[in-house]
Amino acid sequence: MSNNDLLKTLRYTFDFNDFVMIEIFGLGGLETTREEVSNWLKKEDDEAFKPIYDKQLASFLNGLIILKRGKKDDNIPAAEKSLNNNLILRKLKIALNFKEEDMLEVFALRSFRISRHELSAFFRNPSQPQYRVCKDQILRNFLMGLQQKFRPSA
Repeated sequence: MSNNDLLKTLRYTFDFNDFVMIEIFGLGGLETTREEVSNWLKKEDDEAFKPIYDKQLASFLNGLIILKRGKKDDNIPAAEKSLNNNLILRKLKIALNFKEEDMLEVFALRSFRISRHELSAFFRNPSQPQYRVCKDQILRNFLMGLQQKFRPSA
């Protein structure tokens, strides 16, 4: 799943307009323009399309955490230079203040069966033997479940 697709999905799920998107990037420590946000949200075959890189997406996810939960210790967390699905899932869990049950409920909205043990394996340290890589299908099902939870009629 591309970073641009993830950004589009989150924008749609939470019904953010361009100005809210700019604010979220700002909260995450990245100053951006409406044109830049618009280009990230365009289809790949559009000539104005621009890819959003991991560090920019990390700033957005950090900003989403601050928007939903408030600042911690009055500083902005540094955006990671590299993201993976496990980290994206973790940041969404933090931003939405989800517990294990909440996440399992979101997966269930998509009729996607996942056990508590499988879910907790995504949040473990990669050096632990129980750690599991979060594949695109799992992240995609979580995002689609979020859409059903937050925009059920759309």
